[in-house]
Amino acid sequence: MKIKVDVDCTPEEARSFLGLPDVRPMQDAVMKQLQERMTTNMAAMDPDTLMRTWLPAQVQGFEQLQKMFWSQFAGGPGGRKEK
Repeated sequence: MKIKVDVDCTPEEARSFLGLPDVRPMQDAVMKQLQERMTTNMAAMDPDTLMRTWLPAQVQGFEQLQKMFWSQFAGGPGGRKEK
């Protein structure tokens, strides 16, 4: 025997029917805090701050990084060897 029941209601109606609490105010508060945190952390996303954070302490500028890459390419396998 098969019984099929179709229920046509909104999530709010189903929640109140089943006696579940309304978590909308809590969700709104958490989302507001999340948005504030993301907004304050967006300042750390500028390229200068990212480069300072990601690169090691001995590489302080883009020029030094560029020189390091070029020296690796020039002296690597199949590259030009300086004498």
